[in-house]
Amino acid sequence: LLAAPPADTLKGQRDRAILATFLFHGLRLEELLKLRPKDMHQRQGVIHLRIRGKGSKTRYVPAHPAALETIDFYLDAAGHRQDVDGPLFRPVKNPSGDGDTNKALSPSGIYHRVLRKYAKAAGIAAEFSPHSLRATAATNALDNGADIAQVQAWLGHANISTTRLYDRRRSRAED
Repeated sequence: LLAAPPADTLKGQRDRAILATFLFHGLRLEELLKLRPKDMHQRQGVIHLRIRGKGSKTRYVPAHPAALETIDFYLDAAGHRQDVDGPLFRPVKNPSGDGDTNKALSPSGIYHRVLRKYAKAAGIAAEFSPHSLRATAATNALDNGADIAQVQAWLGHANISTTRLYDRRRSRAED
């Protein structure tokens, strides 16, 4: 899925960064849309993403190096790294024709023109959504030894029982 967008176009670089941000950080769609370049900053020597989540709660998630790399490539190509207060992920061209690409992508644009498009290209036939990527990120973290309480904080869940719903390890056929 991460390799499905072309690496040699601005849109492909943006879409790779979007997919990596979803898959490595387990963000909600609304959280991804609220990201700005200034939301990437160092805390105790580690780059974190400042996430503005549900209920106006802010949390800090350590940024995955692979996601940061795709975001850096995209920002270098797009040229809006210095617009620290503008949206991180923007349209490459404006479909309304007014020339304004300084706004955030729409939720339906991400769902239809990024997620569904590249899921199909990657041969993923199952129902697919940003929430699927969130559950995949949580399960992946748990599979790789993360503590469920850490995953709870990372996902911004108030109750650990909600995080347990994302743990798909027990429902895998190979188990």
